[in-house]
Amino acid sequence: MSKVQFIPNLSKEILLFPSRIDEDIADDAPVRIIDYVLDKIDISNILKLYHVKGRNAFYPRMMLKVIIYAYMNNIYSCRRIEELLKRDIHFIWLAGYNKPDFITINRFRNRVKDEISNVFTQLVLLLAEKGFITLDVEYVDGTKIESKANKYTFVWRKNVERNIDKLKRQLAVLLSQVDDAIAQDNAIKPESIEITPAIICEITSRLKEE
Repeated sequence: MSKVQFIPNLSKEILLFPSRIDEDIADDAPVRIIDYVLDKIDISNILKLYHVKGRNAFYPRMMLKVIIYAYMNNIYSCRRIEELLKRDIHFIWLAGYNKPDFITINRFRNRVKDEISNVFTQLVLLLAEKGFITLDVEYVDGTKIESKANKYTFVWRKNVERNIDKLKRQLAVLLSQVDDAIAQDNAIKPESIEITPAIICEITSRLKEE
């Protein structure tokens, strides 16, 4: 009698030659646009803020990509970005497997806050101009940036697709909300839960009983 065959699960196997992570990212994924465009911009003003002395820092262009991509997806919490750098394939790819913690992300953001805001604003306007995003705008209380059908979509209350000046003002409001979100984020003191073998055994036993 033949046995049912399943595709092997390699989650606990050591892969000596891992595949390229970007093989699982679509060629037309918005994250590739962010990566390509931010590879081309001049970051000399940011580099001037770094000194030769001291321990090595994470490359600022990588940090900039990660934060801008987070903003484009309505993610402002540095703790949330830290989490996504460990589990989201797009963030992992942008960061090249680097895993800065939320404190490092927050310090970088505060260090180059004006540059980040400027790059984000100009990128949004350029993507809109080229048709990569549609500007349906909801003001202040529910700003949301989503990726739909490989295009970013801003969901706001009033259509301002042809009103660039108003869009700039509302982007400024959005960036001020980022400050509020990060302030709240810094006030959080997360509680850690220790997972011990005894807890695992108890959960396993209970599950078997159920």
